Amino acid sequence: MAETAYFPRRLIFAAALISGVLLALALHMTGQRFGLDLAGLWRSDQGEVMPAGAALAWWLIATAGFAGGYFTAKLMHSAVAGVIPPRMRQFLIALGVLVLAAAGQAASAPNAIPTANGVLAGLAALALGAAMAFCGVHFALTKA
Repeated sequence: MAETAYFPRRLIFAAALISGVLLALALHMTGQRFGLDLAGLWRSDQGEVMPAGAALAWWLIATAGFAGGYFTAKLMHSAVAGVIPPRMRQFLIALGVLVLAAAGQAASAPNAIPTANGVLAGLAALALGAAMAFCGVHFALTKA
């Protein structure tokens, strides 16, 4: 009986981390289009209360980073053994293309957020997505 082959752990870790970060950034760019922006945290005209859109964007970006890293690591770990059916693989590829296309379309539109706040929000989304993707990948690979 043939021994089951797997991708090296470092390759899975790097690919899943990048996938989680890209998914978090795509959700950040798409969310800005619908008014869910992290830049609401740094606006001075809001008063003392944090806007609900900024809190919702924070949680959505964190969830997308964690889930993207976790599920990519799980899928890559089982992909070499041929466990993923071809229809599921095609569905995931189509879903990824659609998410990245929506993020590209949202990023090409004019931005209503001031430049400094937009840069801070982008860096915060990048850091949050990277931290949560790292946690998701680490959690997925320790259980595997």
